[in-house]
Amino acid sequence: MNPSPFAPYLPLAVVLILATVMGAVVSSLSSLFGPSNPNPVKSVIFEAGSEPAPGTARQRFAVKFYVVALLFIVFDVETVFLYPWAVNFKALGWFGFTEMLVFAATLVVGLVYIWKKGALSWET
Repeated sequence: MNPSPFAPYLPLAVVLILATVMGAVVSSLSSLFGPSNPNPVKSVIFEAGSEPAPGTARQRFAVKFYVVALLFIVFDVETVFLYPWAVNFKALGWFGFTEMLVFAATLVVGLVYIWKKGALSWET
């Protein structure tokens, strides 16, 4: 008797079914045992231990926040490239070392450029 071609996918199906059942059970239990006596004190929004500020959440943010976030992503990707290089450092030899120096130098030049342009200055 030949096994089904779907037999290797049986563990995946079991995990998906268990995840679905667990989600439904947790949602049902939270609605069943959740707060059934709401009052104004319990309904107040609580964030980081401070009182909520009046106003709308739909306010505009300065572009500098987005610039800093994009720069963080760029230098975070650099870290992602540094890890496999460090793991294979001996196998890559001097060629790998030189290539990583060129890569790091390019990023340092970019950092100096954005620093000189004032992208990291909060006052402007």
